[in-house]
Amino acid sequence: MKQSILFFSLVTVLVLGGIFTFIFKSTPGSVPGKYDTFATCLKDKGATFYGAFWCPHCKAQKELFGPSVKLLPYVECSTPDASAQTQICKDKKITGYPTWEFADGTRSEGEVSLEKLAEKTSCVLPQ
Repeated sequence: MKQSILFFSLVTVLVLGGIFTFIFKSTPGSVPGKYDTFATCLKDKGATFYGAFWCPHCKAQKELFGPSVKLLPYVECSTPDASAQTQICKDKKITGYPTWEFADGTRSEGEVSLEKLAEKTSCVLPQ
């Protein structure tokens, strides 16, 4: 009897451990992305990415960062109904998406390579 209780206790612990591990590893943001440090550096160096949720080029730009996208210095320029531009983007005179603005005041419009972002900010791009 004691052996069966011990056996079922051990099986329960293993199953719960497996479930916990599965949930933890499959939760977005729980595992560091390859470009986490790079995305954080972009923000620290004063780069800002202006975009719109409906913009296919913005989507492609974000996909370059994979799970590290959550750390980008991103500003949403579209209202939720996609019918207008947010005030912050009007004030910044953002006319196209994506637009990257850098600490020196320069801008790059359209999709920008990670290499160019690294060059503009002196952030180290992971290999």
